[in-house]
Amino acid sequence: MATYTLPELPYDYAALEPVINPQIVELHHDKHHAAYVKGANDTLEQLEEARDKEAWGAINGLQKNLAFHLSGHILHSIYWHNMTGDGGGEPLAADGVGDLADAITESFGSYAGFKSQLTKAAATTQGSGWGVLAYEPVSGRLIVEQVYDHQGNVGQGSVPILVFDAWEHAFYLQYKNQKVDFIEAMWRVVNWQDVAKRYAAAKERADVLLLAP
Repeated sequence: MATYTLPELPYDYAALEPVINPQIVELHHDKHHAAYVKGANDTLEQLEEARDKEAWGAINGLQKNLAFHLSGHILHSIYWHNMTGDGGGEPLAADGVGDLADAITESFGSYAGFKSQLTKAAATTQGSGWGVLAYEPVSGRLIVEQVYDHQGNVGQGSVPILVFDAWEHAFYLQYKNQKVDFIEAMWRVVNWQDVAKRYAAAKERADVLLLAP
């Protein structure tokens, strides 16, 4: 039985128009995300075979493949729910996301400062990668991370709560090579209700990171 499965989209392919067109959503979810799910499952099977045969010649590649595909699956699973056709704007207490809004101001000085940092982090990722807003449990603050591929440049223990996919497959059919334009447009579909729920859950689980016995 497969360990990982492709989650269904929480909306139809056209729900994010005009920011993301239906063709991109379909290809991105049904092909690219599905490939990460398959890759993670295939790598787990290969690792099982390596254990059974005590054949460790490919261990470095297999461990890298598992991190790559598993992180791709997890980040995409967050990504789909981070967006909604009714999203965008600034998180406000009047919309029931006051705790998140306060945390953003406390961690970044202002919403504008946070938005600028995450936009730049996502848009300037070299090659393929992500811009990520994450909860860092040691300090209890929010941080922005610039993730290369799917798994690099990440503070250990940080929990992603808002992710911007900056891989070309996320935007090229519509935005061509204008990654900055795509990232700017992404702010119009951010689902702050989802981000706020992830922030609250991350805070509740902050003590699972054991720093000392």
